[in-house]
Amino acid sequence: MAAETPPVIPTWHAQTLLQAIGNVLLFAAIGIFAAIVGFKVFDKCTPGDLQKEIIEQKNIAAAIVAAAVIIGISIIIAASMLG
Repeated sequence: MAAETPPVIPTWHAQTLLQAIGNVLLFAAIGIFAAIVGFKVFDKCTPGDLQKEIIEQKNIAAAIVAAAVIIGISIIIAASMLG
């Protein structure tokens, strides 16, 4: 009796360079979109318009807070993508 070969289970891991580049672009797009949505949600939760405060009023403190929020959201997104 011949030994049966185990079935091939497809994974999301890239098998070629083109698939790897596609995965990088896909995850980058998802990550950037999620970071922008997270910033907008934070902006809605705070009093005033943070984006207007940074652009029109040139408020450095507001820009630092916005940068910290984006970095924090990006760390969470990266951790969730890594599993």
